Amino acid sequence: MTPPTGDAAALSPSAQRVQRALVAAGVASTVVEHPVAARTSAEAAAALGCTVAEIAKSLVFRVGDDDAVLVVASGANRVDERKVAAAIGAPIGKADAAFVRTVTGYAIGGIPPLAHARPLRTLIDADLLRFAVVHAAGGTPHAMFGIAPADLIRITGGLVSSIAENPGKA
Repeated sequence: MTPPTGDAAALSPSAQRVQRALVAAGVASTVVEHPVAARTSAEAAAALGCTVAEIAKSLVFRVGDDDAVLVVASGANRVDERKVAAAIGAPIGKADAAFVRTVTGYAIGGIPPLAHARPLRTLIDADLLRFAVVHAAGGTPHAMFGIAPADLIRITGGLVSSIAENPGKA
């Protein structure tokens, strides 16, 4: 097995884009590409040796025909779409893989919370604030990075909201 790498030059192009965005935002975190893919929160937690609740999963929902909202939720939480719609003041719907790639520039399973193809309105799951560090995708299913929730809020401009079906149950 190939060991994980934090060398920016050795990162895939998508992970390099995320690493550059972290540096530009003043976040002292390194995107690491792991030998195993982590397309789900459970896979990411197993690869990192943390709890599923510490995974900051990025989900994209469609708003109208061409708009989107990014929800960064605890990996242990199921997102309540009614709460998301209420938080943004608009109905939301499922986003297919093509739409997600168009608005973020990344494939599902590797969507980071920053460095998107276009600016996205963002909601941050309040449950993530319980942790000193959470772990997010770094542009590919193999790439991840740790980040303090305060930095996550700052770099995304996200609104902290209780968007989980059962908040605090993670």
